[in-house]
Amino acid sequence: MRTPRRLIAGLFVLPLLSGCFASSGDDPSVSSGSGDGARLRVALPFAPTENYSPYGQDAMLLSRLGVIEGLTKLDANGTAVPALAESWSSENGGRSWLFTLRDARFQDGGAVTAKAVAAALTAAGKADPAPSALAGVKLTAAAEDDRRVRVSTAEADPVLPLRLSNPSLAVFAPKAYAQKGTVNVEGTATGPFTLTRIDGDTAATLDRFDDYWGGRAQASGVTARFVSDGTARANALRTGDVDIAESLPVAQVASLDKDDVHEVDTARNTSLYLNTRSGAFTDAGLRAAAREAVDPSVIAKGAYEGYAVPAQGLFGPALTWAAGKRVEPTGRARATGPDGERITLATYSDRPELPETAQVLQQQLRKAGFEVKLEVRTYARLEGDLLDGTFDAAVFSRNMMLDTGDPVTVLASDYTCDGSNNLSFLCDRKVDKLVAAAQAESDTAERQDAAMKAEAAVLGTDSVIPLVHLKLVAGIATSVRGALPDPYERTLIGTGTRR
Repeated sequence: MRTPRRLIAGLFVLPLLSGCFASSGDDPSVSSGSGDGARLRVALPFAPTENYSPYGQDAMLLSRLGVIEGLTKLDANGTAVPALAESWSSENGGRSWLFTLRDARFQDGGAVTAKAVAAALTAAGKADPAPSALAGVKLTAAAEDDRRVRVSTAEADPVLPLRLSNPSLAVFAPKAYAQKGTVNVEGTATGPFTLTRIDGDTAATLDRFDDYWGGRAQASGVTARFVSDGTARANALRTGDVDIAESLPVAQVASLDKDDVHEVDTARNTSLYLNTRSGAFTDAGLRAAAREAVDPSVIAKGAYEGYAVPAQGLFGPALTWAAGKRVEPTGRARATGPDGERITLATYSDRPELPETAQVLQQQLRKAGFEVKLEVRTYARLEGDLLDGTFDAAVFSRNMMLDTGDPVTVLASDYTCDGSNNLSFLCDRKVDKLVAAAQAESDTAERQDAAMKAEAAVLGTDSVIPLVHLKLVAGIATSVRGALPDPYERTLIGTGTRR
């Protein structure tokens, strides 16, 4: 089985905001006034860890800040809609797609041409490691003429337009690739805001890109700070030091003005992943015992204070089609008594609800007869051991639609023998067969049906125990209009976002 690739951005803990967003009078580029044209001040929880490389999780950060975009994007229903491409059509039985580009410009002034798009996608296809959206996919791109680009795959790929919506497949100007193996994203993307200054992993400055094809943004720019301490983000919003504070800890919500708190159902869930490769949970009976011991409703009410709902499966209420298609898992093993079996349960502290969730699970599993050691670290310190399978179990938060917007793709990456994100180290022939069958479906409804059959097979192994489906809790000052929090966690700032 392949070792999982890096799962999420490493997180940096910063001190509490003490003047971090104070008056920017020393910076002439920053407007402190209100109304049209004022800069937006944003506090984000996850710092860039890969020097803003578009091929990892930093791409999601650039997407939320309105810097980058690809040929397509996802709408609220998870459907691929036009971005840099205004239309597309499938050819050759789904093995190639022809995209027609709109009239757009790069932030360096150059025209977005089919040749430039083909070069950008080719570079992404050669990246090492490959972007998660391209896991298991061999992609090639070539200019048909100045405005049309043909994107091909070795096998038919019915969800290629969805796949190309991933921020890791954003398009950059030719000069961004001048240094082999890296992408310079400063002033080379196509979004409404251009990255103009980087202050390590603590801050970034963005200015409005006046020639954006979608219209001139109403804010003159964005000042972003990366603050992993959730209390600090909430405090900054409360004191007026920031306009938007992303991903607030639920424990801080009560201390904020209710008009500043916005919640959105997301495709993110928190689950308990059981290590099926080594340790106690290679025993299916003990996995079943763990499942029977867990009560997700206690976690939803306690650790998440109602800003989550008990999980019904891997795909939650943000995906409106899932509930009506869910299939009951079958073939589960009978639970066997833990009899004091020793296990280590790990999680990370950067999402503040996770340690509390792990403590609740520790109590529930102990009551069932397990001896549970709890390991809590920052993600940066946990990641290596997590990927090596050091722990018996892990509490992890995952947006199920983050990579492609396609449920089948996440099942393939997270739960198959060759999956690149397989935290449970699951390798089950039935699961692989059902996922492969789902991958072959091109009709949307039939693909969803097949995905839910595969979901049932995954749950039948008890390799993962879904706990809760999360709501995104964002702090947005009442002076702000047009912020774009979404279920897929790809957008936040757009052309209409202003104060």
